[in-house]
Amino acid sequence: MTATLPNHTTDQPFQFFTASYLTRVENFKVETVSALHAGLAEAGDSTLFYHTFQTLGRYHFLTEGFSNDFAQWVQSSRNRPALAERLASLDVREYVSLDALRADLIKIVADYCHENQVDAVQPGFESFYFCETIEEQLPLGFEAYSLREFAEGLKKLPHASLQFHFLTSRLRLHLRSNDFSQWLEEELGLTELARRVNRIDVYANTLDSARDKIDKLIERELAA
Repeated sequence: MTATLPNHTTDQPFQFFTASYLTRVENFKVETVSALHAGLAEAGDSTLFYHTFQTLGRYHFLTEGFSNDFAQWVQSSRNRPALAERLASLDVREYVSLDALRADLIKIVADYCHENQVDAVQPGFESFYFCETIEEQLPLGFEAYSLREFAEGLKKLPHASLQFHFLTSRLRLHLRSNDFSQWLEEELGLTELARRVNRIDVYANTLDSARDKIDKLIERELAA
């Protein structure tokens, strides 16, 4: 940890990035629930993240359907609402490890396969294609050495940058935090502010409303 300077400043700036994303279809697909069980074990972390965390981020505003792609496929292609509901019941926001999330998904599917051995090997109407997101990072050309500069930079960020620093950063940080909170804590020593920022539910907010909440927390800190 870098020693903090007076007035919420540091000599290790926050560097603002943006990113573009390309969805890549993996080289394997599944057609049965039994094959989905094997696929969950084989899928890489970035693939699992795409079908759960990023899916929830994309579709958090929907009032119908399920919160992850696995549940969506089970319902739409296999018409198995009970299994779909069990898969969707896992709240990814409560997980601090992709390994733990993977284990719970696998257990749910394994239990279904054990209890429904004939149905588990019946093909669905459509195949499930495993995908992952390819991320290309690009610096925005400005950085923050203080909490005030950070607040000013936050206001200028495009949505792609907010997603990069506040959502997809969780994959790089093993779900524990996000880029904003990590810098606030490690470089400015603002542990409580970092905790409050990290507790903002990006899936229950739009990116703009999440930005507004972060900004209000920072302004409150600056006024203290």
